Amino acid sequence: MDDIVKQAMLKWPNVPNCFGWLGLDARGNWYMRDDSAQALGAFSSGVPGAKGSLLQHQKLIEFIARNYASDTTGSWYFQNGPQRVYVELEATPWIWRVSCSLQVHDQNGVPAQVEAALVDEHGWLYLQTTTGFGLVHTQDVGCAAEAIEQGVWSITHVSLAELPRRYGFIKSPALKSAGDKP
Repeated sequence: MDDIVKQAMLKWPNVPNCFGWLGLDARGNWYMRDDSAQALGAFSSGVPGAKGSLLQHQKLIEFIARNYASDTTGSWYFQNGPQRVYVELEATPWIWRVSCSLQVHDQNGVPAQVEAALVDEHGWLYLQTTTGFGLVHTQDVGCAAEAIEQGVWSITHVSLAELPRRYGFIKSPALKSAGDKP
């Protein structure tokens, strides 16, 4: 986490959390979700415009990446100064990029070592790594398939519905937060 973020957290310890405004899609792209995007539905609903606006400012994306973490409930957030901006996940908290030399890194470019490979009932490929659980980017499934065919990674079958519970992540902290209110 950036030092400036840590300092802001100490200076303003009681800033309310933010929900619904930031999303990570299944291809590792970050989206800003204003009121109108949120009004269209859930981030992962598939409704045109509900994802919001694709973030393209590289320095902002890098700032988010450096300050991306999870809380004890499995909700992922971006620590934006003193405020936690909870992230809506289209799929998983990590999107793995896999090179044909079988180097693996997350959507932020951080390398990881594969511990397990999983396939759900839809044929989506996931990796459990030294840094967490995530979906393999669609463009990299071919290289990942080579690892499976060569016996480098063996496959475990898993149900899509059980992934959040089994791997400890919450896809929509906004929905969870709304459900926690009296």
